Parts: sequence; C-alpha cells; structure tokens
Amino acid sequence: MQLTIRQPDDWHLHLRDGDFLATTVLDTAKTFARAIVMPNLKPPIETVESAAAYRHRILAEVPSHLGFEPLMTLYLTPKVLPKTIAELANTNFIKAVKLYPKGATTNSDAGIVNLDGVMATLEAMSEYKVPLLVHGEVTDPSVDIFDREAVFLEQILHPLMKRVPELKIVLEHITTKESVDFVREHSGMGATITAHHLIYDRNDMLSGGIRPHLYCLPILKRRLHQEALLQAATSGSSQFFLGTDSAPHTIDDKESACGCAGCYSAPYALPLYAEVFEAADALHRLEGFASEFGPIFYRLPLNSGTITLIKEESNIPDLLPFGNTELRPIRGGEAIMWRLQ
Repeated sequence: MQLTIRQPDDWHLHLRDGDFLATTVLDTAKTFARAIVMPNLKPPIETVESAAAYRHRILAEVPSHLGFEPLMTLYLTPKVLPKTIAELANTNFIKAVKLYPKGATTNSDAGIVNLDGVMATLEAMSEYKVPLLVHGEVTDPSVDIFDREAVFLEQILHPLMKRVPELKIVLEHITTKESVDFVREHSGMGATITAHHLIYDRNDMLSGGIRPHLYCLPILKRRLHQEALLQAATSGSSQFFLGTDSAPHTIDDKESACGCAGCYSAPYALPLYAEVFEAADALHRLEGFASEFGPIFYRLPLNSGTITLIKEESNIPDLLPFGNTELRPIRGGEAIMWRLQ
C-alpha cells in the first residue's frame, strides 16, 4: 500500500543551533519543504539581523539535492518594537512572532510576563498582518500544570483578542478540548497539532514508570483531550494543521534528575501522522492537514512536489547522533507502520 501526497510543511519546529543543526536540518529536510523555525535560542532571536544570520546557518546544512526553506520567527520581547514589525514585514523570510510566557518552556526566560508592555508591538503586528504564534500556558505556580493551557485561554488569550481583534493568531501545539473548542469559536485562528499529542496521553508517560522521552510542554493530558485533538486533526477543518514541535535534547538532558521537555519526531513525523490518520479512517484527509491548510493560513503557495509513504513495518532506531552526543527519538526502538519512500 502506498500513499502519495503533496509535500508537507512543518509549521512548528525547533532546530537548535551550532553542531546540532547537522542532525536536525537533514532530518527535517528529508520530509518537509518548509518549516516555521522557533526563535528560542540563547540569546533569543529578537532582530531581523539575528534571524537572517540564523537562517544562513540553517541553509548551510541543507544538502544541495533538497530544497528546504526555513521560515523564520522573532521572539516577542520588549526589544521587538513596532518599527521591528515594519522592518520584518518587508522581508520575505520572517513569517511570524512567537509569544512565550516567561518560564513556560525551554529557553523561555526572556519571555513575556505582562502583555501590557508589548501592546504597541501587537497592534503593529495586527496592522501589518504578521501572525502571533502563541505558547498557550500560564506560568502561575498556583495553577496545576494540567490546567495551564485552559487557564491561559480564559485569562490571557481571550482578553488579548478583545483588545486587538484583527491580530492573526496561531495557537501552537494545542493539547486540550478547551483549545479545540476555542479555535473553532474564532474562525480566523489557526492551531498546530503534534504527532505525540495525537498518539499519547498522560498515562503513557506516567503509568508503570516515568517515561522521560514523552515529557513535553504543554504536557500530555487526559484521554478525553487526546480524543478531541484526534477529531480536530482528522476533521478536514482548515484551522488545524501540522506542527511537529520536534524539540531535540541530548539523552543526558532527558534522562536526568530534572529532565528537559521536548519530543524529537522530525525524521518520523509524517509516518506517525499517517498511523494516526489511518487508525481514524481518515488517510484521505492527511494531505489537507499536512500540506495544504498551513500554507493557506500563512498565504503561501502550495508545494508543487510530492512525497510517498509506503505501508511497511520497520523499527525506529534507539538512538540518533546529535552533535557530539546522542538523542532518543520518539518511539525509539519501537515499530512504525509506515515509512518514507
């Protein structure tokens, strides 16, 4: 059995930097034509110049036979001013600005504590139609980690959308039924969904022993939320599209006393999504989710190339090289039912 679809894009990706790019760029470029690259480096990508330099480092790792295009983002901080938005709107390679609540996830120390300080920038983004990509979690320690996404919608995102109603928003890596419902209630919004949030729930991470390679942020939720994500992803609604949130960490950083959050899925993401869509009897909708709805939202042309998946069982390697060390990919050492041709 084979499935050929228009070549997909990844609308939420972490490539890291330095020696790590040799692994992450190749693993992504083998499948995806384009990817929205997250800006949470140290120091964060806050200027058009630093985004251009980062893009250059990424392109240096793309093999000549692969036409991968990194789509860059800026990290929303008080240093990103309205004039910065005007400047980036005149580029053809920066496509969005990313909102990280301070302390919400990896390298989010530079994130926002209060939106009041960046309202002029958000209004400029609305004027120039620059999308805001949202990591949707509050970081108040009194809020349970499994409730932080739902509380963010109520306390932060809904008031923001009232203040700047024309702001174009993508709610990233959604994990809850509340987020699915919220996006559906706001027709102009988009949302990305990861493979790991479609495949796993919190029991998979915690039952019978802690599985650190399934620890991610936003954290895996209850089965009922997983089922809501499955329904949204396979529904054919153009508001929901592919974003792997592939986020590599060394095996030592994952298997430690304070393990890092993130799942590395880039080289196996499309076969994993195919498993999910096949199980839902929705393979005919995979192309829309993976290859069409994202470009439509970002007002970009659809890719002209195709990619073929073959229904054939194989095993994902236990470990992959990562700089001068190793990482464990999602489902490392386990079987996968589809592979790229």
